[in-house]
Amino acid sequence: MKRIAIIDVGSNSARLVIMEVHTFQASNLIYNQKDPLRLALKTDRNGYLTEEAFSATITCLKNFASMCRVFHVDETIAVATAAIRNAPNGLKLAKAASEASGISLEIISGKTEAFLSYLGVINTIPVKDALVFDLGGASTEVILVKDRKLVDSISLPIGCVNLTKNFKLNNTADPAALNKMRRAIAEQMEKAPWLAGCGLPLVGVGGTARSVGKIEQKRVKYFSSKLHNYQYPIQDFKEWYKTLPNTTLAMRRRIPGLSSDRADVIIAGSTIIKALADRSKARKLVISGCGLREGLFSEYLHHNTDRALVDPDILETSRENLLHLYAQDEDHCRQVARFATKLFTGWQSLHQLEPAKWQPLLETAALLHDIGIAINYYNHTRHTGYLIENGRLFGLDHMDVVYTAIMAAWHHGINRGYLRNKPYRKYIPEVDIKRLSTGALLLALAECLDYTQTSAISEIETSIVSGSAILTITAEQTPSVELHQLSFLSKWFRKSMGLPLTVVVKENGTVSGEEQPPKAIPSDLSLLPADSSVEP
Repeated sequence: MKRIAIIDVGSNSARLVIMEVHTFQASNLIYNQKDPLRLALKTDRNGYLTEEAFSATITCLKNFASMCRVFHVDETIAVATAAIRNAPNGLKLAKAASEASGISLEIISGKTEAFLSYLGVINTIPVKDALVFDLGGASTEVILVKDRKLVDSISLPIGCVNLTKNFKLNNTADPAALNKMRRAIAEQMEKAPWLAGCGLPLVGVGGTARSVGKIEQKRVKYFSSKLHNYQYPIQDFKEWYKTLPNTTLAMRRRIPGLSSDRADVIIAGSTIIKALADRSKARKLVISGCGLREGLFSEYLHHNTDRALVDPDILETSRENLLHLYAQDEDHCRQVARFATKLFTGWQSLHQLEPAKWQPLLETAALLHDIGIAINYYNHTRHTGYLIENGRLFGLDHMDVVYTAIMAAWHHGINRGYLRNKPYRKYIPEVDIKRLSTGALLLALAECLDYTQTSAISEIETSIVSGSAILTITAEQTPSVELHQLSFLSKWFRKSMGLPLTVVVKENGTVSGEEQPPKAIPSDLSLLPADSSVEP
């Protein structure tokens, strides 16, 4: 196990995150700290960072270094962005802070900052084509993504802090100053002709993007406080923005969802987003909680493990991470996921769940179905649902994560009490409750097929014959425990699928070269010998 500290000294704030990396490459965040440095405000008329900026940065890094020692960090990666990068004495400050703290602070270029933000987004949000923007205190990086590849990028010297300072927008925005700022932003965006009219979704990184996402969630009373991959129409943002420039600082501090330390810079930051939306003609805004720091961590994993720099399947990677962190028996979980997928595809005509949507949810629920045992074995299905809902599961939208959690929570039986007082309950139509029940049934069947967690059943096949659903299982010998558990699901299966379930057991062991018939017959389940005629 190793602990990696990642430090981002930005133009508005500095952040420290500590990631714990286990020997099997699972990782989790164990510490996060923020210091609102506001370096973009701490410059003189010639752009030099002031003594206050030096003192604040040195103190911040010394505090971060202290926390790294407390958490026994093995390796530290620290970078500085636009405020230090653009200042004539930025290198001097970086050296002074490094010497005082013992942390090597690297000043990265705008192109590197854009690339790291791209990595943070593309490895955690399932977007194929997008305009990613990382809106900071003194710069905005804009990245054109096509087919998940970085096609072009630019770092523009406009941010929420330096624009607020230059155009004096701290309290009430003067209309003339606001118009000047808008023209300045437009001039900068002309440097990226590929922005114009591309129509791609905007994916926002940084504190301003997170702030407008929180505001929208409060406005619509969203069912979750989860920001990462929160999506909403850009028109809704524009409607809210119309009233923003006329507000005073005191009024902005009372906006639900907006933190008080963002109230003074939200006009400038939101104006940049509005300009990006207008120029690109984007229709959707996606909020990313991951950016530069996650990009740095992706680079670290790529250089120190076999992890790809750009993850080819972020859902698979993130659920594998949860599995490594919490599962008691990974082999059993993989076997259940394999069986659940076979049941889903084999009986698709019965359950009629749309494969593109429901198969990934079932496979994920099956793979993670037992992780709640890490909390407590009793009621572990409910605990599993909680971990799926709240874990770092990427590659699914918010409601799909909820659906996955419900299927996992119901695999020991439908319990509508699980949905009681859940804020998302009103968003789930009854037809999806039925579908979730069907998915939970398939997961329950799959778990029964490896109930002893010994892989006693090596293979399964499904078919539908003469008004009966046929499940053919192959085992070295009759899997009595698994068959007994399957018998408890017969009524649920008939009610959900509309057909009885018949099980055929094929034994691999032979006597005189012939397959042996089953040795145990559960009373509640039809069970046929291997040589019965069950042609599809």
